[in-house]
Parts: sequence; C-alpha cells; structure tokens
Amino acid sequence: MKAFVFPGQGAQFSGMGKDLYENYSQCKDMFEKANTILGFRISDIMFEGNDEELKQTKVTQPAIFLHSTILVAALGNRFDPDLVAGHSLGEFSALVANKALSFEDGLVLVSKRAMAMQKACEAQESTMAAVIGMDDKLVEEVCESIDDIVVPANYNTNGQIVISGTISGIDKAISILTEKGAKRAIKLAVGGAFHSPLMEPARIELEEAINETPFSKPACPVYQNVNALPSCDPNAIKANLVAQLTSPVRWTQSSLNMIADGATLFTEVGPGNVLQGLIKKADRSAVVQSAAKLMD
Repeated sequence: MKAFVFPGQGAQFSGMGKDLYENYSQCKDMFEKANTILGFRISDIMFEGNDEELKQTKVTQPAIFLHSTILVAALGNRFDPDLVAGHSLGEFSALVANKALSFEDGLVLVSKRAMAMQKACEAQESTMAAVIGMDDKLVEEVCESIDDIVVPANYNTNGQIVISGTISGIDKAISILTEKGAKRAIKLAVGGAFHSPLMEPARIELEEAINETPFSKPACPVYQNVNALPSCDPNAIKANLVAQLTSPVRWTQSSLNMIADGATLFTEVGPGNVLQGLIKKADRSAVVQSAAKLMD
C-alpha cells in the first residue's frame, strides 16, 4: 500500500515551487489563483523571498500548503495513494490531495488558520521546546506535574517529542527533564504554544470557518493528527481538524498505525524531507522517498 504524507510548518525555503511554476502551465495557473485569493503575490515571496519574509505567519503556512498541493497536480496520475496523512498544517494539504476539500477552500482555511494562530500567540507569550532521548510517558508525567500550562504538542518519532506551554512552564519543564536524563531539552524559535490549550481562541475562530466550508468524502482514508486513526467521514474529519489546534500531533502513532495497516511505501509531498526521517526512525523497515523521485 502507498502512503503519501504532507509536511507542516518549518519546511519552507526560498525558491520553493518556482520549478513547478515555470514548467507546468496548470501549476502556474494555481499559483496565480492563490495570489488572487490571498490578495498578495505569495508566489513572489516563495520564489524570491528571504528567510524573514518566508517566516511571516500569513506566508509560511499558505506557502507550504501551496507547494504540496500544486506538486500533487504536477504528479498527475503518479499521485495514487491508498492512504494519506499530514503533519499539523500538512493535514490540510492531505485533505485537498485526497479530494475531501477543494484547493480554493483549503487555501482560505489555511490562511484563516495562520492568522488565528498569530492572534492567539500575541494574546499571551508562550513557546515550545524539543525533548530528545526520553520516553514519551516520562515526558507526559513531567508535564502533568508542573503547576502551569505545559503539554505534549508533537509526538514526532520514538524519543522525540515537542512540548508546548507558557514560557515559565516550559522553563520549569526543561529544567526537570534535563535533570531526569533527557539528552536534549531546548526551546524552539517559534511564536507561541501551538497544539496547546493556549490556542483555544484560534480553535474557536477556525471552527466557525470549517463549519461553513463544504467537505466531501475523501478518495482514500486520511490518518488524522488528533487520534492517529484513519477517517473517511467528512463530519469526523472536520471535528478532528478543529480539535487539532489544541491537541497534540500524534505523528509517531500515525506512522506506526499506517505501517500496521499495510503501508509499505511513504512518499513525502512538499518541501524538505523531515517526515521521511521521522517515519524511518519510528520503523527502520519503512521505505520512504520524496515526491521529486516520481517526477524524474
């Protein structure tokens, strides 16, 4: 079985998608349509912008979404998944790719999501930290023991988890986790506590937008971040997308569940190769590749 997976925020780079724009008329049309929908030329920033410009909230999430979904269009019938999944933001790319959501509606939702998350970040100072080389259960117990908002945010792969919360809570967690033997526990350069209760204002805002957006039955199951389980039910998909903002991304569990359900080849669709590495660490027997390999 073939699984196609879609990356989230952090995978952006200057020049992303320029080859698609220049070599495929359909892709050029999609980029121009995106420029119109967003009200600014995001394609110019993607192709020529510097790192700071690409890090703008209104740019980063739509840019990664566009790279992934437009790459799917370029793949044509080489995109033939039995199942799909996306990491955080990548879940929206996966849902457009498997026809649960239109390209246009997906882009509008991603843009609204980015802006809602930015507002939530500005409402309260918060942050995230990566914890390497420690059992997930122990990380969970430390988070629970702290009298502040600190929660697991991303279960990325075995022995690699990201925690999210208030700055004071994260500082306490880093100190305790280091004391208890974590190989590394370091703050990340992010604007806020994504996938935590501090994103509740953004969740409320996104819920309204998602409920107003038509979703269809997908062409194949999507393994969702919230529960790491496959779904083909549009109502369940919508509810899980909303819950995702304040819940952890269960990527390790999703990877292992896809493998247990028969996935033998994972193709990453979008910028970078982060997900290939995470899946390989979760199960060394997994076969992974970039979508670029299918373009050869």
